[in-house]
Amino acid sequence: MGPDELGWVSGEIDLSRANPARMYDYFLGGTQNFPVDRELADQAIALRPELPRAARLNRAFLGRAVRHAVGAGIRQFLDLGSGIPTEANVHEVAHAADRRCRIAYVDVEPVAVAHSHRLLTGHPRVSVTQADLRDVTQVLADAGVRAQLDFDQPIALLLVAVLHFLPAEDDPAGVVRQYVSALPPGSLVAISHVTTDNLPSEWRTVAGLYQRSATPIHPRTLAEVAAMFGDLPLIPPGLVDAVDWRPEPGAPPQSVSGFYAGVATKP
Repeated sequence: MGPDELGWVSGEIDLSRANPARMYDYFLGGTQNFPVDRELADQAIALRPELPRAARLNRAFLGRAVRHAVGAGIRQFLDLGSGIPTEANVHEVAHAADRRCRIAYVDVEPVAVAHSHRLLTGHPRVSVTQADLRDVTQVLADAGVRAQLDFDQPIALLLVAVLHFLPAEDDPAGVVRQYVSALPPGSLVAISHVTTDNLPSEWRTVAGLYQRSATPIHPRTLAEVAAMFGDLPLIPPGLVDAVDWRPEPGAPPQSVSGFYAGVATKP
């Protein structure tokens, strides 16, 4: 893929450094990435060959969380840090369960937004917004978000594999709290977050590689990720490794993914 394919956003793309969203796309087997992304991603894979597997396991958690939300009666999704659309994106999973579902995607990365616009044009129940999730007021007031979501009805807030890009000074728990305050009762909050807990020391070296990317990564402990849910009650099995969050019946056992994952309700 070359910059000329991105139309109106091509001038906004920094090709001097790898971008984690595009690296994640590469891990998942996507094509919306550049040589600079693949170079750093390959260095990470050389250290930990299971990285693409970890990305897929996190993606599988997203699908299970979406299906759980639909099963709980929720038909609206606010996906923050939605990334580059690949197989089994939120709208695909949700619409496979109920075509009435509405999805508002939000991402700051121009490649993710441009590709999303290209793929999702003509989907009346899906919107794509380019915004920084830290600007809660802007996101919640966005015309596309408001066109899709009725804030008087329960919403599933998805923060999957994104909060680890916010440093401590951005107060990620406080950002989550602002979004939760705007959600009506009965809403769900799904979070997954990179951790190096219970992993070999080489994983910390991989996290260090991301310091050379456009958006460094900040792995956190179980307690730090749990704090992002605030006082919201977690549904069983609580905050666990992504592979252990409601695995599909009959699924073979998996080793840890390197992501903590959980879903909470707003009473």
